[in-house]
Amino acid sequence: MTPKTIAIVILNWNGKKMLETFLPSIVHNNLKDVDIIVADNASTDDSILFVKNIFPQIKIIQNTENGGFAKGYNDALKLVKSDYYILLNSDVEVTPNWIQPFLEILDKHPETVAIQPKILSYINKTEFEYAGGAGGFIDKYGYPFCRGRIFQTIEKDEKQYDNEQEIFWASGACLFIKSLVFHELGGFDEDFFAHMEEIDLCWRIKNAGYKIMYCPTSTVYHLGGGTLHKNNPQKTYLNFRNNLFILFKNHSSRFFYPKIIIRLTLDGIAGIKFLLEGETAHFIAVIKAHFHFYGSLKKLLEKRKITKKNTKKYATSCIYRHSVVYAYYVKKRKKFFQLDFTD
Repeated sequence: MTPKTIAIVILNWNGKKMLETFLPSIVHNNLKDVDIIVADNASTDDSILFVKNIFPQIKIIQNTENGGFAKGYNDALKLVKSDYYILLNSDVEVTPNWIQPFLEILDKHPETVAIQPKILSYINKTEFEYAGGAGGFIDKYGYPFCRGRIFQTIEKDEKQYDNEQEIFWASGACLFIKSLVFHELGGFDEDFFAHMEEIDLCWRIKNAGYKIMYCPTSTVYHLGGGTLHKNNPQKTYLNFRNNLFILFKNHSSRFFYPKIIIRLTLDGIAGIKFLLEGETAHFIAVIKAHFHFYGSLKKLLEKRKITKKNTKKYATSCIYRHSVVYAYYVKKRKKFFQLDFTD
């Protein structure tokens, strides 16, 4: 096996409690010669002092501002010289032998540049976690979902997704990625600030001709909601806005504008659903997301040109060729294995 340098990079913002809870598992289950780095986004608590005092072996990078997930990682990773990064949320508990399986996948599939482990819930360790599950997919309109989680339906882990599998996107909660490709494609899009920036990066990776894999023999447990709970209207705003950004930037020219129009319509229906259910704040969040999207079209067109320049062949694998919204709400297909990918 060819030696590969690896750095675990944990982005932190005022997260002393998370670091106290989760750093011990990372330190205890680390491989020899793998660096652990905390990249701090200008925290105002004493989390960095805690790391220096309790874990002096951990390296620290201090960003000058809180630029969110995207800019925070981009700034920090410019200073990290390793062949591979493991981008790890501060609220993730790792398990013994969680890194070695990534290296085994690389040896079997050398075209792979990004890998995700099995991500289970830290609160209920028999269930998949919302943000990643057993690997990410998208439907024909750009809606993301996971093996183990479609919209609000979360499956129990009954080893139904224990096969090594190519996926469309890997969760940023625990993302093993080749550093050269990360920087070659410009890293995360900083206009996202937070949420879905890893899906955007993964779509660009797929368009550039690389492969993304799911590794079932590596397991981590994710608390989730450390920054924004999934029921927070701000998260709704970021998810709807950023998902439109992703679709506009990365989709091929084939049926592009009809899909954008259909997608905007489906988002409008989702907004009305929020309103009818009394979730006024979420309805307003969807409206704000759309107006921000319309105001960003000029900039998005420029980004679309960059994506096209880096594209070898537009991604076709691991895309559900139908509407996951229709499958879920009309056909009542609530679980991943109920979706038909053969057509």
